[in-house]
Amino acid sequence: MLEAIRRIAEQKISEAVREGRLSVAGWRNRPLPYDCDSLVPEDLRLAYKVLKNAGYLPAEIETRKEIEQIEDLLASCRDEYTRVKQLKKLHCLLLKLNTMKGESSIEEQQNYYRKVVERLSVRGKDPE
Repeated sequence: MLEAIRRIAEQKISEAVREGRLSVAGWRNRPLPYDCDSLVPEDLRLAYKVLKNAGYLPAEIETRKEIEQIEDLLASCRDEYTRVKQLKKLHCLLLKLNTMKGESSIEEQQNYYRKVVERLSVRGKDPE
């Protein structure tokens, strides 16, 4: 059964390449992008991958993405009001993430929050 599926898949890929619907030039002799699922328990990885392919993500992963977006915004933000607002949002999201994971170390959160503030302080001004 698996051999038949593999052959059909290879046949469809070859067809798409021949017809120009699929370009392999950019990926030839290069590894595929790494799909980080190391934080997902091994027994849930397949289910999460199916959900991800369908457009659904677990709440923890969506929260992590939102945290990354805020960190990127903070890195380029010049307005102090916006920066403070985003730092507060970041702090809340980190607490939410730790609650989801069953961790509640406020000390760790404060250290992370402090490091983010130090790293992203506006150039030319001393961090308070």
